[in-house]
Amino acid sequence: MRAVGAALLALIATGAAAETITAAHYIAPTGRYAHGILGDALEWGGLQVSLANGGARRFHLPRDHVFEDIAPRLVDVTGDGAPEVLVVETDVNRGAALAIYGPEGKITETPHIGQSNRWLAPIGAADLDGDGAIEIAYVDRPHLARVLRVWRFADGHLSEVAQMTGLTNHRIGERHISGGLRDCGAGPEMVLADADWERVVGVRLTGGQLTRRDIGPFAWAESFAKALACE
Repeated sequence: MRAVGAALLALIATGAAAETITAAHYIAPTGRYAHGILGDALEWGGLQVSLANGGARRFHLPRDHVFEDIAPRLVDVTGDGAPEVLVVETDVNRGAALAIYGPEGKITETPHIGQSNRWLAPIGAADLDGDGAIEIAYVDRPHLARVLRVWRFADGHLSEVAQMTGLTNHRIGERHISGGLRDCGAGPEMVLADADWERVVGVRLTGGQLTRRDIGPFAWAESFAKALACE
């Protein structure tokens, strides 16, 4: 019986490994949402994930949704050792949300901003405060409100834990999102620009609160590259 039990556990583990996402990319370009915040009128109508067993799955959005994003991001949000996919999913009437997809489809998402032509720019995901849970950060309306929002994933859901105004990471028409996450030896730190694009700023989450510090002057992409490299 022990041998049968061990074989069953091995079979389950093999099946779980086969379901592991190894890559993801957007598919089905579409012009059904003409926001153009990333410099063109095309967004994406679907997401394809590649699996460890060589297979792939495709998730197609309804016609009132698009992926309004640069590229999907792989990160282990659930803590099971396998990555999920972070995407910007936009409702054409209610604006953008940040969504998490797994091998079977969407797991959860933040609330949509609430209005058409309103977008968010992801920063990244990590255990930002050392509590063992993964936090996901983005800038809500980086050209208008300029609000950094941090959400924690737990028990299959996202809950907002902190926010800070006066920060941004994207300018209208750019095909990239600036800044990101770094760890220069003292734990994860978010790297962004101030609202006027004059300074590069570092932000940490500690005890449920966000604190910011000045890193240096903003000098185009090079200043972010140096900050992320801890130079």
